[in-house]
Amino acid sequence: MVIKPLADRVVTKAAEATETTKGGIILAAAAQEKSQIAEVVAVGPGGIVDGNEVKMTVKVGDRVIISKYAGNEIKVDGVEYSIVRQSDILAIVE
Repeated sequence: MVIKPLADRVVTKAAEATETTKGGIILAAAAQEKSQIAEVVAVGPGGIVDGNEVKMTVKVGDRVIISKYAGNEIKVDGVEYSIVRQSDILAIVE
């Protein structure tokens, strides 16, 4: 299945969560925080959103930092993705 975002939406795949602390303590899955770093897998076309023109500045393959509680999480073919607005992306990691 292919996910094709609309307007200013971006589909991301979260980076792997840290399983151990800096001190070497192994964390249970429930104790791991949701990663804020993700890889962009699909980008919407942009356009007019809420009366303003939005140009998409991220592209497929970019690693980005996303707001902590932004977006909607979905699972497709056993892989978890998040769909966020471009405005929820805080930075591009280079």
